[in-house]
Amino acid sequence: MTDAHLDPTRKHDYVFLIDVKDGNPNGDPDAGGMPRIDPITSQGLITDVALKRKIRNTITLAHQGQPGFEMYVEEGVALNPQIQRAYHEGGAKEGNTATAQQWMIRNFYDVRLFGAVMSVGDQKKHAGKARGPMQLTFSRSIDPITPLEVGITRVAPNKPEDLANGKVTEMGNKHYVPYGLYRGHGFYSGALGTKADVTSKDLAAYWQATTMMFDHDRAASRGEMAIRGLYIFSHDNSYGRAPAHKLFDRICIKPLGHSEARSWDDYADQIDIDEDTMPEGVTLTRLVG
Repeated sequence: MTDAHLDPTRKHDYVFLIDVKDGNPNGDPDAGGMPRIDPITSQGLITDVALKRKIRNTITLAHQGQPGFEMYVEEGVALNPQIQRAYHEGGAKEGNTATAQQWMIRNFYDVRLFGAVMSVGDQKKHAGKARGPMQLTFSRSIDPITPLEVGITRVAPNKPEDLANGKVTEMGNKHYVPYGLYRGHGFYSGALGTKADVTSKDLAAYWQATTMMFDHDRAASRGEMAIRGLYIFSHDNSYGRAPAHKLFDRICIKPLGHSEARSWDDYADQIDIDEDTMPEGVTLTRLVG
């Protein structure tokens, strides 16, 4: 029997917790690369796009070369040629958008799960738009964060003439957050998943990638990042037995009210999960935490 959270015909709503220590979880290019922040509350933010990139990379690493696990949005790869493959390799005829789209959904994991706009490029050979069953939100820190910046030096100058002039170092800077615990939400539509032929293997790959994505995305700029919680509410049908927000309210992380937290231990006793009197037809799977 398939575990509830691996059933692609069901609706799933989930909560995930991410923490960062002495790193920049998601730099804002419009702010010089500093950690993203809500200017009103000073809570930190991590975009959904940043997390999807990490999930894509992790799934590619784990399922390299397996049919159906290619990525449409891949670093350094143009999108238009990817779409044209549906006509060259997938056998779609010019103007047959539906056939092209089905090939894209079968071949590319991220199209199947996240959806994609594939109506770019040649208007006689495109693949339309596919709605993805798996969606996730921005992650927001439980408490305000304190973005800091430190100066750094490099002992190797850029140009030979700099050395001749006596310059021996280059200056730079690094943005970081001493510590932050972020919460995000995700949603999976069983109805859209059935339409896209999502399989239990697809969902297993997604949950595994979510739990492991930071272990395969290490960088000095990101410090230490980890998934501290992954809680999946699975309904027994594709429509859903209860509104997602009511289920999310069952997972409560009490804010500390300040930005002085420096480790997970500061929050470990602040988390309350209400598993009593769960709505009929809803089960909770705790993959992490």
